[in-house]
Amino acid sequence: MPPFQMLRRRFLCTQTSTFSLNQTSSNRRRPQWPIKQVTKSNFSDSLNEINTHISNSDFIALSLHNTGSYSSPWHRILPFDTSEIAYLKAKYAANKFQILQFAVCPFSLRVSNKLEAHPFNFHLFQRDELKIGSPCYSFSCQPSYLASMAREDFDFNRCIYDGISYLSRAQEAAAKHQIGNPVSSGYVAQSSLSRSVADNVFVERVKTRVGHWISACKRSDMKADDALVNSLRKLILGGDEYGSRPSLNIDVCSERQVQLVFEMVKSRYENVVPLTIPAKGGGTQSVRVVLTSSKEDRDLLEKDLKNMEEEQSKSIRGFREVIELISASQKPVIVHNCLNDFTFIHSRFISPLPPTKDEFRSSLHSVFCDIRDINHLMKEVGPLNKYTNLPSAISYLKRNFFAPVEIDITHKAGMEECKNHGHNVVRISELFARLCFILKLTPEAQHDNLDGPLTKPYSNAFNLGSNGFQETDSINIWTHNPKKISINNLVFLWGFRSGISAGKLKNMLCKSHDVLSEDDVFDVRLIDKNCAIVVFWKNGLSEWFLDAIGSGDGLRELAAEGLMVAGYDTYTRVCKSEILGTDLAASLSEFDRASRDHVDDSAEVYWNSELMINFDDL
Repeated sequence: MPPFQMLRRRFLCTQTSTFSLNQTSSNRRRPQWPIKQVTKSNFSDSLNEINTHISNSDFIALSLHNTGSYSSPWHRILPFDTSEIAYLKAKYAANKFQILQFAVCPFSLRVSNKLEAHPFNFHLFQRDELKIGSPCYSFSCQPSYLASMAREDFDFNRCIYDGISYLSRAQEAAAKHQIGNPVSSGYVAQSSLSRSVADNVFVERVKTRVGHWISACKRSDMKADDALVNSLRKLILGGDEYGSRPSLNIDVCSERQVQLVFEMVKSRYENVVPLTIPAKGGGTQSVRVVLTSSKEDRDLLEKDLKNMEEEQSKSIRGFREVIELISASQKPVIVHNCLNDFTFIHSRFISPLPPTKDEFRSSLHSVFCDIRDINHLMKEVGPLNKYTNLPSAISYLKRNFFAPVEIDITHKAGMEECKNHGHNVVRISELFARLCFILKLTPEAQHDNLDGPLTKPYSNAFNLGSNGFQETDSINIWTHNPKKISINNLVFLWGFRSGISAGKLKNMLCKSHDVLSEDDVFDVRLIDKNCAIVVFWKNGLSEWFLDAIGSGDGLRELAAEGLMVAGYDTYTRVCKSEILGTDLAASLSEFDRASRDHVDDSAEVYWNSELMINFDDL
């Protein structure tokens, strides 16, 4: 089956569209920078290279290219969303869509306004390489996103066949538990507890067996014996070989017995190395003790075991090894769309997203200690706040400010790598450098004072909403409007005629009651063609409006026309359900009806003491 056929089968498309994945754009732009394209074929070499650049850099810019971001217009983070709802929407998108490209750019701001950048663009495609049936690989995509990638000559076939796979930290732990490491010497013996009689009997039996085995291995005439005698000796003693060294397997029935074997061997035998042999499905199958010839030989064996385990861990982690390098460096991470990017990063490379925003922030900060969203820096340059894409923002700064930045990319990409992929990560680095120059946030200030002007205001700042991180119940209603209002003054309205404008809808409400006919009492904005929000500028009017339409008292005509309303609490319950329908009006209607039914059911409870059961009489 052709790869694109596989792609179409696996993807759950949210809309229909027709395009060619290998189409060539007639107005294709020449790539502006050489970006190193990394796939499974050159991942190992690139890993060592990016590790060096991360160590030598001042900052690390990140940029993702996903298969989609929202399935319906109201799934986007809207101006009136609180921080909790913004997180829930981002969580929904992160669990639904997939990452196909992950661009990383370690960069430094040097003297003479030189930006020294080392951009890498990693092509990802998660697969079950360990054959353990985990994780789930079904995900949604938006054809508009794939079409945009195709216009940039993105090679979907190469991504499917040669994309880098990965496991999150949680998935790696589960995989190791399921398949078990072939050999592990990393068992840490706990502090000695009081031993039972059964423990002492087990330890003495193992000590005797190991002692006889070591004595037999060290017999001077052992090498003179013929092969048959040696085979019989191994059979009787239960010995074997680990590489070129003698070894002995000791069966255990519990982790307590593993601990006892490790304590006995490490305290009694200097040149014996104990290893755990995990059982499939978890636990320990047996303990293998390996006899070394000297202290140097023992150190060499332990070093080889450590390297082997590290290589196995790297092969399991896949691309997540890059995430671990970034995390271990503790360098400031620069992003442009913090909430969306890091919900994807957390869900794919750390663990499933937690249920609340605060838990998410806490978990994320344990991995990335310093995160900076350049949207917050952009707010310091007033007019720049209205620019939502990187090229427009950079173009505005070039036109209106003197902020010379010379980009120096030492990597020389070949013809295969010179494509329009991963360039946003360089734009993020450039925009960050220009903003630092304009706001006089110099790299020298950053190095001299960790609490200096560059760190304190912007470190770990999350732009959860389009107007900032909303920590209270006061929200912004319209984009680029600083006016705030309580969520209690917001009402959702639906059931009106499709295609009606916000002005006509407001006029209809004004004519329905004298209270609504007053000037500057409320405002109306459409969310989509079937749902609107009504903002009341006076406290208490939203509760009156909800009761009036719900009961038909005073607004009977609107209720007769099929208009329905719900408060912000219903909208919150819809978002917390994590089942976001394509139509907001239908979702609000379903949850509002369920809420009323629950109230009605709870009211129909009758209490009769004569029907009580006295268990003492039974």
